[in-house]
Amino acid sequence: MTDTDTLVKTMVQMHAHLALPSNADASAAPASHQPADLAYACARRLGFIAADAACIAHAWAQQTVRSGRFDPTAWPMDLADFTPAPQGPAQPFAACPHDLGVYAVLPSAQWVARMAEAGVGTLQLRFKSTDAAAIRAEIQAAVRAVEGTTCRLFINDHWQQAIDAGAYGVHLGQEDLDLLTPEQLQTIRLAGLRLGLSTHGYAEMLRAHAAGPSYMALGAVFPTTLKAMATPPQGLGRLGAYAQLLQHKPLVAIGGIGPEHLPAIARTGVGSFAVVRAITAAPDPEQAAAELQQLWRSASKEKTAEL
Repeated sequence: MTDTDTLVKTMVQMHAHLALPSNADASAAPASHQPADLAYACARRLGFIAADAACIAHAWAQQTVRSGRFDPTAWPMDLADFTPAPQGPAQPFAACPHDLGVYAVLPSAQWVARMAEAGVGTLQLRFKSTDAAAIRAEIQAAVRAVEGTTCRLFINDHWQQAIDAGAYGVHLGQEDLDLLTPEQLQTIRLAGLRLGLSTHGYAEMLRAHAAGPSYMALGAVFPTTLKAMATPPQGLGRLGAYAQLLQHKPLVAIGGIGPEHLPAIARTGVGSFAVVRAITAAPDPEQAAAELQQLWRSASKEKTAEL
């Protein structure tokens, strides 16, 4: 075994809490003894996809230059090492609270009305239809449902209809971001809507961060059947690393999260978690929402006490 192989193996062991064994490239070998090559091989052996491994390699190399030494124990945690412009664009989107709390993703305006009445602070309408008139009507009904409340309503995907209806914000996935022109993003920004973006690893996080969103969603943390994912669940170890890297931003953990996960989710440092079936599939959705809110308050308080 070569010296570089030994060093990479040691690095993998040191950062094993970030590993996704099912996605690992156990044969990944460094091309040289340079920090970027060592870090890339380590990341691939830990199961990071190639695009994310490239981000990690760049950041580790920058960290080495900044500190003056290569430290195999120090996983990159400074956003300045990942990107030359960590502050984002000159015109970020409108701000939202750092701690968004329980974030209920709901299929209809009727569900939005129920959860607004139940006191859930952050809601998202994810209405699936190919009927433009139905989409417009559902979004308008959802916006009306939260009028006079303190609920923050985000609309999934349909940004123009969200602007027209006067929604609080819009949530987009990476594939939606692909379809938007810079001019369309500017239209959302100038309309004063908050923007949330889904991410599934370092490359997508850095891309999303550059757009200056109001919050970023990180996941999927656990297995979920609601949406086909390009990568396996990220796990709590990676969620913690992502949250530390982006601690200046409002963050939402997404994907397969249930009540039993909340203490561990809170300890990562995110200020919110999204749920779908934990509410919509519950025998008593209002009671489920109340219990989730209480559990999150308790978990967040315990996390604060530990600091």
